Amino acid sequence: MAIGGDVEASLRAKFEAVLPHLDERSARLVLAGEARSLGHGGIAVVARASGASRSRVQQGVAELESGAAPLGRVRRPGGGRKPAAEADPGLVPALLGLVEPTRRGDPTSALSWTTLSVRRLAAELAAAGHRVSQETVAKLLRAEGFSLQANAKTVEGGQHPDRDGQFSYLNDQAGAHLADGDPVISVDTKKKELIGSYKNNGAEWRPAGTPERVKVHDFIDPTLGKANPYGVYDLAANTGWVSVGTDHDTAAFAVNTIRSWWNTTGHAVYPSASRLLITADGGGSNGYRTRAFKTELAALATETGLVITVCHLPPGTSKWNKIEHRLFSHISMNWRGRPLTSHDVIVKTIAATTTSTGLTVHAELDTDEYPIGVKIPDHQMKDLETSGALTRHDWHPEWNYTLNPKTARVEN
Repeated sequence: MAIGGDVEASLRAKFEAVLPHLDERSARLVLAGEARSLGHGGIAVVARASGASRSRVQQGVAELESGAAPLGRVRRPGGGRKPAAEADPGLVPALLGLVEPTRRGDPTSALSWTTLSVRRLAAELAAAGHRVSQETVAKLLRAEGFSLQANAKTVEGGQHPDRDGQFSYLNDQAGAHLADGDPVISVDTKKKELIGSYKNNGAEWRPAGTPERVKVHDFIDPTLGKANPYGVYDLAANTGWVSVGTDHDTAAFAVNTIRSWWNTTGHAVYPSASRLLITADGGGSNGYRTRAFKTELAALATETGLVITVCHLPPGTSKWNKIEHRLFSHISMNWRGRPLTSHDVIVKTIAATTTSTGLTVHAELDTDEYPIGVKIPDHQMKDLETSGALTRHDWHPEWNYTLNPKTARVEN
């Protein structure tokens, strides 16, 4: 059926209004779309109505029929919606005003955290006249140095009355060390891993129908044993160091990992450092009740000349230790769905862990023996304190103490 003159006149008016605002490719595709909608003879009609050549319209039709993906939206410079903080200058101050009362510790500290949800914050901001989405609230919080923490964990078990006070004290210590260029590290033992063909949670890409075959029962292999990964996370450098132990997870093993980190990495990164701050949870090989942890650190202070301060996280908050979500979580994601068949596999997989924020990790195997059951007698602990090698802080001295190298006398 012939295409009438009214159609051609309508197209001419449309093209005169629209085409001047389009770039070459967009205009070509608009012409092609009209030609295809008209069917047989459409190319000729569109060419006459627009003043374009038939070859130009034919080229556009070929592009449409090729199935090529769009190149993306074209927007003039400066176009588009302004960032929320720029469009509403009062937004960020209003947000900080909401979260400041619930922030634990120094607002500028690398250890700051909040328990408010973005949903609640977005609702409060909207009530105050700042219309903003939950996603935008999350972006603004991250830009201001906040991190996401789970509210439910704060009420599990007994909550120590000085929990928030200890976080504030720890943050003050971290801020002072970082301001002076001294290292702040977070330490802990990662979950012990069975060595062998055992199921590991998660999945990885493999040819369809060929899953990795692993053992049905997780009984420890008496020959291969377990791996004990102990980690050091450097807050300022965003780097991790992990020793994969083959023996027991003891205080001596923990401190030897810190020693290895300092001798190979820490000393080079902080050549002028005179102090070291260690943040650790309250239990395990680096627990605040563990005498061997203190005596081993006293020996390390003497070896290195560093004044070593330890701040333990209060009870029930071990999952808020920075190493948990800055290092260990990424290691777990990196080896998900992969059987840890040897110590070498564990070491190499840990060392291959990286993040988009620049995290790098060094890992090495520690085959030394660390016997359990080592007892530190009362007189040795008393000697540490009376000699000045161990000084306890006024605020919760069981959680906060310093090992001084000059007068430390540690019995072997």
